[in-house]
Amino acid sequence: MSMTAERLSPPSLHLARPGAGIDTAAAERAVVDLLVALGQDPFDERLHDTPRRVAEAYEELLSAPSFGPTTFPNDEGYDELVLARDIPFSSLCEHHLLPFHGVAHVGYLPGDRILGLSKLARVVEHFARRLQVQERLTKQVGDWLADNLSPKGAGVVLEAEHLCMTVRGVKAAGSRTVTSSLHGLLRDDARSRSEFLSLVHAKP
Repeated sequence: MSMTAERLSPPSLHLARPGAGIDTAAAERAVVDLLVALGQDPFDERLHDTPRRVAEAYEELLSAPSFGPTTFPNDEGYDELVLARDIPFSSLCEHHLLPFHGVAHVGYLPGDRILGLSKLARVVEHFARRLQVQERLTKQVGDWLADNLSPKGAGVVLEAEHLCMTVRGVKAAGSRTVTSSLHGLLRDDARSRSEFLSLVHAKP
């Protein structure tokens, strides 16, 4: 049975759980159909539990827990860069349903509020746990920081390996894609931008 996907409006930046509404049972039935279409026997002893496992795996990959963006008053007037480097993430390429994974570097120049440090990783996870392209994911994280913190500047750099490029097609094993999103002083002020990028790429 063919299914026509509904055309949805672009996702907003609120923190509703993106995995809500996943029909795991329907996904399991679809995997059975996919195995048959690929010339496999889903009732073979080796594959009989594969549809359930695949459906549950995609449910996990497309679900992130909701979270509250805990912020605190910047009482001390801290005005230097806050940077979390090498935040691991994984997502699913919306073109091939294959994973891409890597690290995110997320930073901001505080304004009146500062963010709980763990929330920088939570923001990345929140937007990664859906069908994505790396460019959009990068922009969504940067936009969220700018919209929710009103910082003097915000910056996001993502480095990722895409399995749709490394295990199929051109098979460019080991290649990584780098994307960035800069806001405020980290975009407009050359010294601030240089500091951010140098810290992102500094050796441990």
